[in-house]
Amino acid sequence: MSDVSSTVNLTINDLPVRVPAGTTLLEAAQTLGIRIPILCYDKQLTVSGACRICVVEVANPRGSTRLEPACSFPAQEGMSVRTNTRELRDARRTIIELILANHPRACQTCIRNERCNLQALCREYSIEKIRYEGERRHHDIDTSSVAITRHPDFCILCGKCVKVCREVQGVYALDFVKRGFSTTVMPPFDRDLADTVCVLCGQCLLKCPVAAIRDKSYIRAIADALEDPQKIVTVQIAPSVRATVGELFGLPPGVSLTRKLPTALRRLGFRYVFDTDFGADMAVMEEGNELVGRLQNGGPFPLITSCSPGWVKFMEHFFPDFIPYTSSVKSPQQIVGVLTKTFFAERNGIDRKKLFNVSIMPCSAKKFEIQRPELRLDDGTPEVDAVLTTREFGDLLRMHDMDLPSMPESSFDPILGVATGAGLIFGVTGGMMEAALRTVAAIMDPKTEPRMEYSVLRGTGGIKRGSVLIGDREIKLCAVNGLANARKILENIRAKREEVHFLEVMACPGGCIGGGGQPLPTDEETRRRRSEAMYAEDRGMPIRQAHKSPAVQTIYNEFLGKPCSEKAHHLLHTKYAPRLPRGF
Repeated sequence: MSDVSSTVNLTINDLPVRVPAGTTLLEAAQTLGIRIPILCYDKQLTVSGACRICVVEVANPRGSTRLEPACSFPAQEGMSVRTNTRELRDARRTIIELILANHPRACQTCIRNERCNLQALCREYSIEKIRYEGERRHHDIDTSSVAITRHPDFCILCGKCVKVCREVQGVYALDFVKRGFSTTVMPPFDRDLADTVCVLCGQCLLKCPVAAIRDKSYIRAIADALEDPQKIVTVQIAPSVRATVGELFGLPPGVSLTRKLPTALRRLGFRYVFDTDFGADMAVMEEGNELVGRLQNGGPFPLITSCSPGWVKFMEHFFPDFIPYTSSVKSPQQIVGVLTKTFFAERNGIDRKKLFNVSIMPCSAKKFEIQRPELRLDDGTPEVDAVLTTREFGDLLRMHDMDLPSMPESSFDPILGVATGAGLIFGVTGGMMEAALRTVAAIMDPKTEPRMEYSVLRGTGGIKRGSVLIGDREIKLCAVNGLANARKILENIRAKREEVHFLEVMACPGGCIGGGGQPLPTDEETRRRRSEAMYAEDRGMPIRQAHKSPAVQTIYNEFLGKPCSEKAHHLLHTKYAPRLPRGF
């Protein structure tokens, strides 16, 4: 039985409810299934009560009422609350109209049309005209970044982008500046986004309820390439996309469309359809052997994973002293890209300059990754030419009137489209490390029964610690998602408060399933269901260890020699360097 003193009793719309002390009115209403509209509120972020859309009526003991924001006002003993009176509807309608008074009237051409929280509220509250006219703020559009564009005129000052950048990612690339009517959100010192420490993770884009922050789209460039008879257009699709893209077509989170994707991509005009999971298998082979080498040679520790470009940029900005500890293995995207333009081109007699490699990714930062000068072939050719986010892929399919869930099934193209369950689980936090351990254990302790699942690495927690015993060697593990969590762990390691042998860092909460390019909304429950879908698909795979993949074995036998060979290092590894914001 709960402690009565730690709970409060109140009524909401005449319905009695008991909730723990400290519960907000919004949370209390949710326990009763009562919906209160929100705009600036996000369960993952600190509460500010900035927009006031969630106001409710709270009765005073003397019978009068006052309006309070439900997202921040605590439930109190004996309180009587109403959530949907005529006065409240009028107040909310006025709040929406005041926001619209300084908002562009461009719904028909806006990228968030029909996916905009403000637009949805306008429909809900029957806003038919804008009553308030006056001076309007205006700020230039910032298109300096290769991945994200800022459209400040659309900003409604909800503060979600500022809070997620500060609280979840620990980057501090955005903040409020000026006061009153002139208040706006921008990078420090009024710099362009490209001139800051922004890591392009896209979490601000996921949180923005309108269209103030957007993808920098390459759909037109890809459409032009598909129409060009001189180009051979290939495509690869990331592990997590198969478990999320269905949401863009009305399916619930966690429905995997793996075998429908190749059919749709071929109908779009892509000549060859590859699987980024294969690149993940190759990354396991290279990074797993790196870990074995360090364990045999006494370090240096920790070995830090390098598959998340947002994390890599964060490290280069804030923790350059950890560069020597970071794996030099390229990300799966780049591995598939470089092998397409080398191994695949040579094997099929294709001039690699005719190849146009596209990747479909859950991640905004992948658009930055393909621009890195060190991720080019010796002749300057980019390994990957263009990136689409999951959302943009959905837009491309709709542009061609394709309903993905109704597509017939087909397979990816060999060899770069043949993958294992190990490559698949790269899409979830802890998955890269778990995939690597499946192979590392087989290398270091071949007589032991292979272990396919490591429960200590599963779940969507921000920091997961544990250890495994391989042979007679204990390996201390840590899997982190969200860059603010990464900062905590790195500071502990730097101060020698924590010992870690193998450290996985994913920039986005939940890993790639929570990436900045994923469908909206992306919340905790959605990430959990996406993760479960990926683990379920892994369990059904005939091969779940990278080193047992026939495709991987072919690449090494015919092209690279062995993991971490000189040729493998030349093609599959890269380097990193300290990075300052441009202009410093």
